[in-house]
Amino acid sequence: MWHVATVVALHDETATARTITLEVPDWPGHAAGQHVDVRLTAPDGYSAVRSYSIASAPNAERRVELTVERSPNGEVSPYLTQEVAVSDRIELRGPIGGWFVWRPRQTELIQLIAGGAGIVPLMAMIRSRDSAGSTTPFRLLYSVRDPGATLYRDELQALPHQECFVAVTYAYTRAAPKDWSRAPGRIDAPLIADKTWPSDLTPTCYVCGPTSFVESASNLLTAAGNDPNRIRTERFGPTGEYK
Repeated sequence: MWHVATVVALHDETATARTITLEVPDWPGHAAGQHVDVRLTAPDGYSAVRSYSIASAPNAERRVELTVERSPNGEVSPYLTQEVAVSDRIELRGPIGGWFVWRPRQTELIQLIAGGAGIVPLMAMIRSRDSAGSTTPFRLLYSVRDPGATLYRDELQALPHQECFVAVTYAYTRAAPKDWSRAPGRIDAPLIADKTWPSDLTPTCYVCGPTSFVESASNLLTAAGNDPNRIRTERFGPTGEYK
């Protein structure tokens, strides 16, 4: 069913990405990793629907956060990242998805691997872990083109200092910070071997990002000895839309 949501807050994550907080009075609740359909309707009746991941942890306030990366040629993302305002109303359908989810009852080691906007549902998992009081160890390997494109930068930087057993590793593909220990480049086998859970510990792996990234990362995890049945994947378009 479609829900009518009201925009209650806006936060620019980067120069091209925005987090939109929506209040949804009849929201049924969601699990970390699920997504929603967003429908925008123009005055002439034309409507466009796109799917975006939920960035927020489940909460009692019936609020949902979406983080959207702007595509210059898009129909929906330019509006959501540049024009939408507090008190505007947006239609949502969801939550959608049951495979690519993390639930607090899971106690196995968790490996998260994100490419670009693929960090969004994985951030929901990290936040859900915190809100549930879980002590399950998480590792996040986040591939991003440069420091300025990092979503949730301050929140992620704080994690290793909170003694919360969430380790974060960045792989910058185009430009790295000064004195960074690794040259810019894509995730490769040595990085997987050094920064992800050893396969003999049987972690559950969640991989999200563009199709080519997901396929490459999944193949690297498998080559490192991980069970393909424990690798869960979700593919995104360039603006964070589900494919």
